[in-house]
Amino acid sequence: MTQHPHYPKILVFLQFGLIGLMLLFSTEIFSSLLGLGIFFVGLAVGIFALLRNRLGNFNIQPKMKENAELITTGIYAYVRHPMYLSLILMMLGVWVGSPTFLETLFMLLLILTLLLKAKKEESIWLQESEAYVAYKKRSKLLLPFIL
Repeated sequence: MTQHPHYPKILVFLQFGLIGLMLLFSTEIFSSLLGLGIFFVGLAVGIFALLRNRLGNFNIQPKMKENAELITTGIYAYVRHPMYLSLILMMLGVWVGSPTFLETLFMLLLILTLLLKAKKEESIWLQESEAYVAYKKRSKLLLPFIL
């Protein structure tokens, strides 16, 4: 399945669909100060990641863009997928406000989808870039110093 030509698009569809469902079914969106704090930390992580990326280097699909540049500075020095970390934190902030069974299911499926996207991206980078092997050894997947 991961080699199917539509696999990257399916992952993006799932990602945005799950985010949309979480926002739609959230009964107490941003009702928690803790949730708001987590959301804004996630937003900051995303902004720091975007500030390190040049326009055109960023791809929403887990595919290699032509002339893609490996970013290893800033937040990328610690985390290989800061945009996914950003999304997880922001949606965790939403989840904290209404941690129903349905919201929990959507949150877990979103994390799984983002992990699948990260795995797909990493397999491509490992094929395309010798520098990525070294980068992978000195950085973490999603959580600095942990995972």
